[in-house]
Amino acid sequence: MVEVATADWRVGVDIGGTFTDIVLWCEGTDKLVQVKLLTTPDDPSRAVLDGVGQALAQTGIAAGQLTSIVHGTTLVANALIERKGVTTGLITTRGFRDVLEIGREWRYDLFNLDIEMPTPLVPRRLCLEIDERLDAAGKVDTALDLGQMSGLIDIFRTMAVRSVAVCLLHAYLNPSHEQAIGAALDKAMPDVAVSLSSDVSPEMGEYERTSTTVANAYVHPIFRDYVERLVTALRELGYHRELLLVLSDGRSIGADVAVKYPIRLVQSGPAAGAEAARLFGELAQQRDILCFDMGGTTAKACLIHDGEPERTVSFEVARETRFAEGSGLPLLIPAIDMIEIGAGGGSIARVDQRGLLQVGPDSAGADPGPACYGRGNQFPTVTDCDLLLGYLDENSFLGGKMKLDRDAATLAVRTHLADPLGISLIEAAWGVHETVTANMAQAATIHAIERGLDATRFAMLPIGGAGPVHACSMARKMNITRLVCPAGAGVASAIGMLAAAKSFEIGRAAPSELSLLDFTKATALLNDMAREAAALVASAGAADDEVIERFSVMMRYLGQGYEIEVPVTLAMLERHDRDALLARFSECYRNRYGRSEDMPAELLSWRLAVTGQRSTLGASLGQRAVAGAAAPVSKTARLVWFGDSFVETPVFKRTDFGMDSCIHGPAIIEENESTLVLPAGFQLSVDGALNLILDTTA
Repeated sequence: MVEVATADWRVGVDIGGTFTDIVLWCEGTDKLVQVKLLTTPDDPSRAVLDGVGQALAQTGIAAGQLTSIVHGTTLVANALIERKGVTTGLITTRGFRDVLEIGREWRYDLFNLDIEMPTPLVPRRLCLEIDERLDAAGKVDTALDLGQMSGLIDIFRTMAVRSVAVCLLHAYLNPSHEQAIGAALDKAMPDVAVSLSSDVSPEMGEYERTSTTVANAYVHPIFRDYVERLVTALRELGYHRELLLVLSDGRSIGADVAVKYPIRLVQSGPAAGAEAARLFGELAQQRDILCFDMGGTTAKACLIHDGEPERTVSFEVARETRFAEGSGLPLLIPAIDMIEIGAGGGSIARVDQRGLLQVGPDSAGADPGPACYGRGNQFPTVTDCDLLLGYLDENSFLGGKMKLDRDAATLAVRTHLADPLGISLIEAAWGVHETVTANMAQAATIHAIERGLDATRFAMLPIGGAGPVHACSMARKMNITRLVCPAGAGVASAIGMLAAAKSFEIGRAAPSELSLLDFTKATALLNDMAREAAALVASAGAADDEVIERFSVMMRYLGQGYEIEVPVTLAMLERHDRDALLARFSECYRNRYGRSEDMPAELLSWRLAVTGQRSTLGASLGQRAVAGAAAPVSKTARLVWFGDSFVETPVFKRTDFGMDSCIHGPAIIEENESTLVLPAGFQLSVDGALNLILDTTA
């Protein structure tokens, strides 16, 4: 028994579009206290405080005894998607005010005359120019004219601008002009937030860098105010330590740093889910995992290859056309490489103009939620269909804390789907379930192929409240033969936050052909990056002797349009070892694409990830094996639809299973936060970390 007075208690908090998840963990033990409640869209911090309060009440400890709270939120992503940021201005080099309008100058759908490009976050009237110019080497070509700042500031004041992005040509090589403009803005408009591209995203790519900096500025005041409110409320609750936040690359950092770079939290929740999948895959001794995260609003997929999530430094948000690359706002920030592959449990289903079923992209969210929540929504959702098919039970949802309204779900599906299509209620519900699952399977397969990976060699790990419901059906469509289903799948992102290390990644663009690389200059740059990054993780509580540095460089063959990340060491640069650098690049390229080329190589940017001590959560969960009945006996059963008929299906509780347990489908396994649907043709066993291992038998 852990002594409450001396225990090291930690909390993970994930705010999703539909539910807010809280997990309380006592370090050194395998006990997790899990709370799931509806998100409060009007003020997300309300659900956080309610959930933390409930978790504390279950353990009998006070908020002051918590050693850390790690938090992730969809606030940034939602502000971008819903265009609910603040009035934002942009200052750029003269002649470049239209960079957001021009974009990449290509169409994401060549044959659609009616495509919609994303509307810039800053209207053209607030894109202002200033005389200055740096050349491609970062040297001053035209001196900065700070005398023009007073006129620009007057315009911003007149238009009630609350945040300003500064993005000058080639500023990633020389930040002096941006810093001077930032200082002038801080002095004249101290209440206005300022984002400098040389600070937020010092990367190559004028359009992408500008888009990233503008997005950061657009959400900055909203995120800052939210964090301040939450910190104040937590203090009133009795918690006085640092609030940590999870970034889009799965790393955690102190609130003071996160507030400066809110755009780096745009995928914090899904990234924490990927971190949880990495952890559970490691416990199940599965190095290659396809993380399938289906929540209330969207479904996402992430590939964990050889024990590490695939990462990227370039992706899009707020797409005008779902799944269409080029239709969103590009961001240049470190992130776990994941893709939105489908709808969530709350996504609304309808009959489109062609008379076909369409699911999403709009969602019923948390308020009012699916029709079966009984909160006023009259339109059918994926969750309503899953209820009618028997996958969910109206009396055991959220462990029985929330009763679902079957009649409301029936009315919604019949009125908006079955009757218009002239089919039965169950045919309509099954059609929605199959449409969603098939779309997700196809998108996840393509995502793997585009990265040169074979999805059939991966084990699927479903998380999110709706993930385990659809996982087996999706795995069959993808020819995946093994699934790893962890305990607490419905709150996995919050668990992943507890597993996230205190870490931060920074990048610096320094383009050069490998044959022309100045090793002395590169070594000095990496040492500067190391000092900067170490200070950032120290602010989150990482001790100097705990910090591990991981250097890498983005490289490609000369003339290519895309680059890969290549691990390097500082010693390699100090030795001026050009051959070793080329050999490392060739090895990484061959591992990814199956071949290497006899061509000159070039470097684009240097990267450094500094990481403090890793969480011990994995070691704790790996020791929680308990023996169970070899063939657990279900206490209840219900009719479940498996494609052609209803089948009387045994219903188990997750707690019925231990290490010696083994059953064959069909079966339903329920826990408070999610439900696993096990069709015929699957065998279930249990590993030492209480993961349910599903293997196909037919």
